[in-house]
Amino acid sequence: MLAAIFWHSAQFPPDVEPFRAFIYGPLGGTITCCYILLAFIAYYPFKEKQRWSRNAIIVAFSVWVIIDSALCLVFGVYPQIYIINAFSIIVKALPIIFTWKDFRLTVKSEKII
Repeated sequence: MLAAIFWHSAQFPPDVEPFRAFIYGPLGGTITCCYILLAFIAYYPFKEKQRWSRNAIIVAFSVWVIIDSALCLVFGVYPQIYIINAFSIIVKALPIIFTWKDFRLTVKSEKII
């Protein structure tokens, strides 16, 4: 998809292939890190209905969606927005929507800073 958008070709040009191969490493590591962190937040504080965990998930993924979608608009990578980003928003929003009322209760283990 990206080769078609940027180079109007089915494959990346040979001169950018080393960069493509490299950039997938740091991007993959960053994505992996974010989802491991999300898993720990979801399993421990979110499960305990600590409001900060819900708010952290909302803020973090909102910032990602805004930045990612804006860059996709600028560069014309529209499938990223309406396939990947839209799906990610739905997957992350549903648990938050369905548990929203549960976070209104005060949790003794939660500290207000």
